[in-house]
Order: sequence, then C-alpha cells, then structure tokens
Amino acid sequence: ASAIEIALKMSFHFWRNSGQPAKTGFVSIANGYHGETLGALSVTDVALFKDTYAPLLRQTYQTPSPDARLAEPGESAEAYALRCAEALAQYLEQHHASTAALIVEPLVQCAGGMAMHHPIYLKRARELCDQFGVHLIADEIAAGFGRTGTMFACEQAGIAPDFLCLSKGLTGGYLPLSVVMTSDGIYQAFYHDDVARGFLHSHSYTGNPLACRAALATLDIFAQDDVITMNRVKAAQFTQTMQPLREHPRVRHFRHLGMIWAFDVADAGPTFSQDFYQAALRRGLLLRPLGSTVYFMPPYVITMEEIALLVQGTLACLDA
Repeated sequence: ASAIEIALKMSFHFWRNSGQPAKTGFVSIANGYHGETLGALSVTDVALFKDTYAPLLRQTYQTPSPDARLAEPGESAEAYALRCAEALAQYLEQHHASTAALIVEPLVQCAGGMAMHHPIYLKRARELCDQFGVHLIADEIAAGFGRTGTMFACEQAGIAPDFLCLSKGLTGGYLPLSVVMTSDGIYQAFYHDDVARGFLHSHSYTGNPLACRAALATLDIFAQDDVITMNRVKAAQFTQTMQPLREHPRVRHFRHLGMIWAFDVADAGPTFSQDFYQAALRRGLLLRPLGSTVYFMPPYVITMEEIALLVQGTLACLDA
C-alpha cells in the first residue's frame, strides 16, 4: 500500500510541477485491489475492503475489467481484452485533461478472484496512455519477481510503465519492503532548488537496512539459481499434476499463469470459502478461497511431492 500511495502522489505532483494542475483524477480496473490505505482504497474496487471507509475516499473511475471469464461465448480472451481497452479509450478521450494516471494489476487481479487477462490489454493501455498523456502505474506487488512466469508481468506485453510498484517477492516474503520505480523524465520534474517541487514523502522506517539487505540476498538467489527458468520447468510439471483438478465436474474456468493456478467452483454456497478452508486444514493444507475461487500461489521451493499432496487434498475437499 505504501508503494501505491507513492505512485499516486508522485503522478499527481508531476502534473502539478509540469503546469497541468487539472490532472488530478485516477482510473483503475473494475474489481481491482491496490491496498488499504486511503489513496490505495480509492483506486480499489473490492467492496469488502472499501465500503466501510467510503466517506473518507476520493472519487475515482473504474473501467471494465478484461477478466477473460467475462468474455461472451465464442469470444477469445484477446478479443474481450481489446473490447475492454476500447471502453478505456472512450473514457480517456473525454477525460484525459483531468486524468493523472491509470493503475492496473498486470495480467492478474489477485484479490479480485485471480482474474487473468490477455497481455494485449496492457499493450493497448500503454498506447492509450501515451496517446492521451496519462501515466500508467503497474501494481506488481503480488505479481512481480517471477510469479507470472517472467520477472515482471509487464514484460509479457512488451511494455514499460511510468511507475512500477513492487514488494512481497522482493525480500522473499521475510521482511516488509516496497519499491516504486519510475523514469528519468519523471524524476527530473522533481529535481529543483524549490523544495515545494520536491517529492516529500517518507516514514520512520523508509530504507530499513535489514530489509534492504534481505532484498539484495533475494536478488542474488534469483540470479545464482536462475529462479525464473527453474519456475518454468516446475510450472509445467505442476500443471500436468493438476490435470485431475481441471477435469473435476465442479471446477470451472481452470486457469494458470506462471506460478499461479486458480479455478472457480460450481454450486458454491454462501459459506463455501470458510467451509473449504476448514476442510483443507483437516487435510494438512492452508487454502484461502476468494469467494468461490480456489487458488494456489505456492512458494518457489515447493516440491513435486508437496504439489501431489496439494492436488489430492483439494480433490478431497471438492468431493466432501
């Protein structure tokens, strides 16, 4: 959430420093999640987290989600993503003068039900942001560092965002640390003798040396062990092991991206999430369904034996 706050504030401040103070609005994707601080909640579209604090939040605009599950019968994920991008184009054409940035979760909206979309959406979003003079913020806090099959999800669309928000995998999950990466051009807008033009944002533990050291160690392991290549091999093996889940009669929309697997469960009642969680615990598994969506985001060191146990236990939960 700290990284999202920084990206939102920096985008807003950039336009102010650049003589375009009317560009104060933000666009996010329907059913997206970006954190639980006030700025992050303003661009979040998950009622469970947002509704209680609605009076404290600023108004933002949600553009249709390119979630491939929402495609019409016979419509491809790519075609549906382009249709959603057209809706974004129509909004930006009318409101670009008052819009600072578009924020997206590249390739997968995690808290929104592991909703996956075709990379063409990101490519088209980048083109539209360039066309209309709007920043593109990529929230890769969950997806970054190999989770989607590449180091960063944006790579699969061949794009570079104006702001890249990272955390979680940066320290291997051991210590809290987030990073916001941006371009030299945006940096230069803040480089000035006038302190009011500077980006004045910090907190008591910014740049914590222990967390930074954990991040450096994690990055060393990524390079030394070629983690991305190793994950691709593992993912192919795991996907084959999960074939019985794909074929289960209650499973809908089985989907896979890198080291993420997810599916929706048919006939899931109102207590499904808690019931499935408890059933999994009894079988030695820690699963936390999102509504009727069951998902796996295993640690990269997981073994084939552990994956087999995961599949067997999940099948038993589905049959319980």
